[in-house]
Amino acid sequence: MTASSSAAKALSAPWSRTGTVLVARTDNAGDVLLAGPAIRAVANHAVRVVVLAGPNGQAAAELLPGVDQVIRWRTPWIDPAPPPLTGEHAARLIEAVRRVAPRQALILTSFHQSALPLAALLRLAGVPRIAAISNDYPGSLLDVRHTVDEEVDVPEAERMLALARAAGFELPPGDDGRLAVRHPLPPVGHLTGPAGYVVVHPGASVPARAWPAGHCERAVRHLAAAGYRVVVTGTPGETALTARVAGSHAVDLGGRTSLAELAGVLAGAEAVVVANTGPAHLAAAVATPVVSLFSPTVPAARWAPYGVAVTLLGDQHAPCRGSRAQVCPVAGHPCLSSVTPAQVVDAVRRLAAPQDWVEEGEDEEDTVRRLTVKEEAS
Repeated sequence: MTASSSAAKALSAPWSRTGTVLVARTDNAGDVLLAGPAIRAVANHAVRVVVLAGPNGQAAAELLPGVDQVIRWRTPWIDPAPPPLTGEHAARLIEAVRRVAPRQALILTSFHQSALPLAALLRLAGVPRIAAISNDYPGSLLDVRHTVDEEVDVPEAERMLALARAAGFELPPGDDGRLAVRHPLPPVGHLTGPAGYVVVHPGASVPARAWPAGHCERAVRHLAAAGYRVVVTGTPGETALTARVAGSHAVDLGGRTSLAELAGVLAGAEAVVVANTGPAHLAAAVATPVVSLFSPTVPAARWAPYGVAVTLLGDQHAPCRGSRAQVCPVAGHPCLSSVTPAQVVDAVRRLAAPQDWVEEGEDEEDTVRRLTVKEEAS
């Protein structure tokens, strides 16, 4: 069945308009946030939306508009720390899905992931209609098989929304298809002070995507010297890193926020400096501009922050390009170590509210050099 014929079949099918729909995206928080537009399209037609997420994506799923329930299950063929696929582990998923009794399931995947193992388990759970992107022959596992040209780099949010449309689900009128989170967000003023700061998030989900810590530390000093209030964020496992990067020049929130509170922190920022990791997509979901320190191990055209103002930094033609490496395979990590703190400060200046810190005739390197000398002398 072709993609176009799949869509035509789905649009005419009454099961796509009512009942409970299960939407699966079982990897990391950023991937789940990128699924938000597709989930809203499903919610526009379904009575109830249940999201199947992994432990790394559960909190993100709970933040998405249109989600009524989240089932947590660690997927052996997708999760970064995969458990063995045992009968007992599979039975837990099958029972959880049977309890919610969805009339349809959408399996959302990236181009390098297969939807078919999960489709097989959902069949065993009794799901009558299953839709997924699959260029592999699915046999009886899929009812809506959407095929795409995987050689073309399409933003992940649009790729997943295309599957929702092929299955008969359209965004409601007035929904622009950008990322979003539920509101109101938790108050965070007691953590950050008034809105109008710059967030620096130095951590990343894998080392190959991280900007060197020393570069982050110097960028925070330069931003502070330029007159910006700086807030440094990070997970509970990154507190040593955030303490180093913040120093005495920034507020250190490492390990001090839930994901919802982090969304509130990012919403109050003028700009966010972050690698290709979950908080980059969370910033996009709260419409905050992003200075994206992007390692080309995956294509920026697919995974750059979506739907917001972005300045992309990093050598996108470095030897690690397209490798999906977790640890940088090139000595010195040149794709990101070549990005200077001065470039980041200039990118923030261009994205955030204007600051009176550039003297006439200076370029950004001269400005940062002057501010650094001033800072060290004070």
